[in-house]
Amino acid sequence: MWNLTSANFRIKRCLAISVSLAAAISSAAWADGQKETPQDLINTLHGTFGAHHERAVHTKGVMVVGTFTPTKDASKLTKAPVFSEGKLPVVARFSLFAGVPDIPDTANGAAPTGLAIKIKAKDGTEFDFATDQHNGFVVATSDEFANFLRLVAASGPGVEHPTPLEKFLDGHPISKHFVETLTSPASYATATFFGINSFKFTNGDGKSAFVRYRFVPKAGEHYLKPEELKAMGPNYLQEEIVSRITKGPVVFDWYAQVAEDGDKIEDPSIAWPESRNLVKLGTFYFNGLPQDKVVADKQTLFLPGTSHPGIEPADPMLTFRNHTYPISFGERQ
Repeated sequence: MWNLTSANFRIKRCLAISVSLAAAISSAAWADGQKETPQDLINTLHGTFGAHHERAVHTKGVMVVGTFTPTKDASKLTKAPVFSEGKLPVVARFSLFAGVPDIPDTANGAAPTGLAIKIKAKDGTEFDFATDQHNGFVVATSDEFANFLRLVAASGPGVEHPTPLEKFLDGHPISKHFVETLTSPASYATATFFGINSFKFTNGDGKSAFVRYRFVPKAGEHYLKPEELKAMGPNYLQEEIVSRITKGPVVFDWYAQVAEDGDKIEDPSIAWPESRNLVKLGTFYFNGLPQDKVVADKQTLFLPGTSHPGIEPADPMLTFRNHTYPISFGERQ
């Protein structure tokens, strides 16, 4: 079982991280050539979705617990110890995209849904992953994402057409394709989730490869047509996954999509071709809910850009995300 008894210690530790990061960011430029800071992005998210003391994005969600079992093939790609310790406990969170606590599951802004996962190794090391239910991101960089959010905020009801967002999309075909191809799953358990950023895997022989994550549902993919979505309730995703998990485990297979020469490593808006090799890393079995769902949701911080032996972030956006999430974590305490 996932142990939540060390909540106070972890909250204090993560709060210390967020405070020290905020101080460092406010006293120096974030990065060479990058305009936005992590605090800028948090402020922009709240400016777009509303001010509150919950998660700045992917606010509405459901926490689940379970286990992870690795495959032998994983060690061919990476020496990370998480793949050599057998079955390990996990905590995960299914969520809607928008930073709106009470957004209906059927609303524009609910997609792409997300899946964040934390594996706890035997020595206490945490391996975190944050994924979206879309292959590729809306823009290429953190700066562009902050700008995109500002355009969303400036294009609300009553704004003359073409809105600022519509003008942007007309000039950015990749972003337009992202917006126009978003889908709504029938269940969190029937969506494939993609890790939009790239990692560098290194195995025990020192051989490296660039990968992106993919989590494929054992229940198969099932997405709703627009008319089907309209008939669903405002909390259908949240209620369905809770009901489903009480009847049996929700299972996802974890794959690494391996890049080839010419693939965009540092541009998450460009999906890699489907012809790229998929290596199965293991399987997640989500089989329960935390004892205290409110505490679990409040205290859990996912840091998907953390380096581990055999796993290194290869996309600068991952480092940015790792500095942004603790700020949001501190706010909700």
